[in-house]
Amino acid sequence: MEENSKMLEEEKIGKLLMKLSIPAITAMLVQALYNFVDTIYIARGVGTLGIAGVSVAFPIQMIIMAAAGMIGIGGGTLVSRSLGAKNQDRAEKALGNIFSSVFFLSLGLTIVGIIFLDPLLNLFGATPDILSYAEEYMSVILYGSIFFAIGMASHNVMRAQGHAKDAMIAMIIPGILNIILDPIFIFGLNMGVRGAAVATVLSQMVGVIYIGYYFFSGKSILKIRFKNFVLDRHIMGETVAVGASAFARQVAGSLLAIVLNNLLGTYGSSLHIAIFGVINRLFMFFFLPMFGIAQGFLPIAGYNYGAKRYDRVKEVLKKATTVALIWSTISFALVQLFPRFLLSIFSTDPALIEEGIVALRIDAMFIWIVGFQVIGSALFQAIGRAAPALLLSMSRQILIFIPAVFIMSNLFGLMGIWYTFPLSDVLSATLTLFFVIREIKILNSLEKEQKYNKNFPNEYEPQENEG
Repeated sequence: MEENSKMLEEEKIGKLLMKLSIPAITAMLVQALYNFVDTIYIARGVGTLGIAGVSVAFPIQMIIMAAAGMIGIGGGTLVSRSLGAKNQDRAEKALGNIFSSVFFLSLGLTIVGIIFLDPLLNLFGATPDILSYAEEYMSVILYGSIFFAIGMASHNVMRAQGHAKDAMIAMIIPGILNIILDPIFIFGLNMGVRGAAVATVLSQMVGVIYIGYYFFSGKSILKIRFKNFVLDRHIMGETVAVGASAFARQVAGSLLAIVLNNLLGTYGSSLHIAIFGVINRLFMFFFLPMFGIAQGFLPIAGYNYGAKRYDRVKEVLKKATTVALIWSTISFALVQLFPRFLLSIFSTDPALIEEGIVALRIDAMFIWIVGFQVIGSALFQAIGRAAPALLLSMSRQILIFIPAVFIMSNLFGLMGIWYTFPLSDVLSATLTLFFVIREIKILNSLEKEQKYNKNFPNEYEPQENEG
């Protein structure tokens, strides 16, 4: 533990950010590659309706992942801050609470999903011609949701301890295995979209086996003690409050899918639902590395905030933002220069490609500023500021996009839907900028107080600004 604490508190920020971010980015890219390949196999093995069916089913899966992400990220930042404050017992208590709460949450969501599958799929925009494909896929995924949930929560705890490579391995194993199993089940066993779901569940199961090895082999700083599985309302309150922002972001994506699939079905057709599904997969490939940078940023910022090293919190914010902006700018350039090539990777349907080019270029018009918003939101998760973290996570997709897309689609039809994407990016980035500037001023104030108390140790030490 001492070695990891020293690394998080003393190692050069640039080197440390690379050490923690590169494994996370690598793992995220493998996950994105899996989504790429999965969609390609479904497109070639089933067709455009298969893509549309999985696109409708996917948000339900994301809600389960969001619940686990809420616990994992909220609990992970609590672990980081506890370790920074040299409170091992509280960190281990948080670990036990993470596992027990994830189990019960995923179990409850699975039961609800199985009972209400058809109504949920209809709610998420399944048209009669794609409903059967969505049913085939999701009926399998639901039974394996516990494996998705454990994986999502555990990756955050590994990174919170500074073990980014182990988190990377835990994510890469199911990603690569999925790519291998997909063609076997989809083509070899002729199982179609159901085969894609079976391959996904089996792959996640193997990933959980590795996670078990990590925690019980002594690699983890934190020990699993069954007495810590008893839920503590204070720990769970803080975990849920901070993790709510991550939950809101992912659930927002699912709510967004409900709205978009229904509006695309109204102002367009199943073809446009499929186009959105492909664009969503492309955006996932471009956005996940930004989230990988954020995953590397979180333990550094969280630990140093707990250790009251506010100078290092500001430094890692600056460097993580710079790297995320560089990647988001590269993503923007690739989408605008090579839209036909990117879409043709997924499908050979001429209608999907031609209409998709227009939609993709419009939707990605301002993705070059998304990197800043991702890191800005992560700052508030890292330091335990639940309210702004939640607000910023909800801003782009819920508070801005959903009201705007109804107005835009009513005024401009299908094109209005596509133009809502860049509008939301600009407005949410502006809101994030306001909160980040405000927080930097608070960090500066805390740093000045700290220097004052060091120079005048007999004076009363001001309390931290929780503002």
